[in-house]
Amino acid sequence: MKILLVEDDSRVASFIRRGLREENYAVDLAKDGEEAVFMAQTGEYDLIVLDHMLPKKNGLEVLESLRGEKNTVPVLMLTAKDGLEDKVKGLNAGADDYLTKPFSFDELLARARALLRRRGDMIPTVLKVGDLEMDTLRHAVTRKNKTLELTTREYALLEYFMRHADQVVTRTMLSENVWEHDFDTMSNVIDVHVARLRRKVNEGFKEGYIHTVRGRGYIMQEKQSEEL
Repeated sequence: MKILLVEDDSRVASFIRRGLREENYAVDLAKDGEEAVFMAQTGEYDLIVLDHMLPKKNGLEVLESLRGEKNTVPVLMLTAKDGLEDKVKGLNAGADDYLTKPFSFDELLARARALLRRRGDMIPTVLKVGDLEMDTLRHAVTRKNKTLELTTREYALLEYFMRHADQVVTRTMLSENVWEHDFDTMSNVIDVHVARLRRKVNEGFKEGYIHTVRGRGYIMQEKQSEEL
């Protein structure tokens, strides 16, 4: 799952981003309201963690812009203000939950997971391709009851492949949805990570699920189509 973090305080942003990455979430960072709106419009996110006080556009203005465009991604609002009136304004503007600074990361993570579970009513949280299964809420991956130990990046890659099973996934799609916003698309990092992931998924099994589509990218499917 991919999260957009909107926070202009570098220390707070680093703290949250590091913690979310350790929980196997891919995280993009926006440092002001205008950048947040642009990234939310052009990227695919499962959750937005949005600070209230931001340069250029504050959190409420960002919310109003997104909800006005029918963007339904859950939003967890962060604020240094704990007044009831401010929370009401945020909820009325379209926030799904509110967290007052200072907060513990455990509380932020619990609230984020709760919002993602609600979103799971519309987007599956347990993914299956053949005998490969991923529980995106518990961040657990198994194949025939064998637990796969994946790095944060490998987990994010596999989740994207499984959500797009039987579809050709290009390197550009992976760079935009699995890596951070400023990722260097000219490097061979994607191919290296896919090769490592494929080895882990296939180890001890005859069937492979991640196939290379020459000149186009990759595809995840139980049996590779003869047409590809």
